[in-house]
Amino acid sequence: MEIQEKLKILSAAAKYDVSCSSSGSKRKNTQGGLGNASESGICHSFAADGRCISLLKILLTNYCCYDCAYCVNRFTNDLPRAMFTPDEIVSLTINFYKRNYIEGLFLSSAVYKNPNYTMELLIEVVSKLREKENFNGYIHLKAIPGADSALIKKAGQLVDRMSVNIELPSSSSLKLLAPQKTKETILKPMSFIGSQINASKYEKRIYRNAPSFVPAGQSSQLIIGATPESDFQILRLSEKLYKGFGLKRVYYSAYVPVSNNPKLPALNSPPLLREHRLYQADWLLRFYGFSSEDLLNENNPNFDTHLDPKTDWALRNIDKFPIEINKASTRELIKIPGIGVRSVRKIASARRVHSLDFDDLKKLGVVLKRAQYFITCKGRYYGSVSFNDQLIKETLKNNVNSKFIYNSRPSNNYEQLSFLTSAPASYIPSDTFTSISGEL
Repeated sequence: MEIQEKLKILSAAAKYDVSCSSSGSKRKNTQGGLGNASESGICHSFAADGRCISLLKILLTNYCCYDCAYCVNRFTNDLPRAMFTPDEIVSLTINFYKRNYIEGLFLSSAVYKNPNYTMELLIEVVSKLREKENFNGYIHLKAIPGADSALIKKAGQLVDRMSVNIELPSSSSLKLLAPQKTKETILKPMSFIGSQINASKYEKRIYRNAPSFVPAGQSSQLIIGATPESDFQILRLSEKLYKGFGLKRVYYSAYVPVSNNPKLPALNSPPLLREHRLYQADWLLRFYGFSSEDLLNENNPNFDTHLDPKTDWALRNIDKFPIEINKASTRELIKIPGIGVRSVRKIASARRVHSLDFDDLKKLGVVLKRAQYFITCKGRYYGSVSFNDQLIKETLKNNVNSKFIYNSRPSNNYEQLSFLTSAPASYIPSDTFTSISGEL
């Protein structure tokens, strides 16, 4: 098989692994132009300092020894198969880099033969890139659950980031849809990577030239909608992963049916909006001081799809509002719907000079379409309806519904949501930014 055909197959297969910050492009080269990101699996990750890094995102192979019901690469599925040799991936990466198409590599793989064999092939790729080609670009590598810890350690010393995908939120779901996998085999490498990262940081404090281990941290992915777990269960799992394993990110992927297995739900459309709400809630966990129990509970296990999670929380805790802008602490300000981290900084800085009123907030650039219902300025309430949780909820829902954009394509033409393809918009345009910026 020609390498171009392999690239087409294995870059398309990689779109189902969203455990990196990335966005896709279908931009083709034009006459007299430079570069081509049409079929090469080019995606983008973001460094800690905000730099955007273009990555070649591919699978080593889509030949798999597992038969996970939810996975397009399961061995019982009839689809084109391909496999790169380590030298082919090295050659592609170096040539793409020299042409300035990419600055790094995202390399994942189906489990070929067994976890250790697959991990050895992945290590061969990154070893040749680092040691033979002296490649110092960004490398994100998939750690294969079930692989030996010695192999995971060797890989971690060569790459910048690793990801171990949990995929299904509970042991019972794994047993039902992926019986060849267990919770223990997934969490073991994740725990090992976390401990090695901590050990490396400690050694760096003592010895300046101590070797690094996965300096950009680790991430994971959860599939949303293939199993019956609630948003509360998913969010609680994410919270435990952040606290217990020090993950940088948990990524959520809305499930789209890829088989007619009776164990899988019959979905008319992928739960894109539910995925979006989980991403917003994830921001609240990581940056806004919320816990999973603050946002949801057993009696209220799922987010209201018509309201963002912070607004939903505020309406369920209406007794904590309205908050006086001029007297509230920054911890209180950050919990006001519509006011994000940057707005809190602006408010805290400006009110050192003088008391703020509603017009002052507008001049500061604070977005007040939601915040107006949960604040007072100099003791005055500025909401367009009376301060009543039901009235506020109806007003906000009506505002959201009037701005919805619905997908016009037939429901059976949905594609798996990924950052390599353009997904149909199923939430209001202003919310698209919030999933990136975290401004809620």
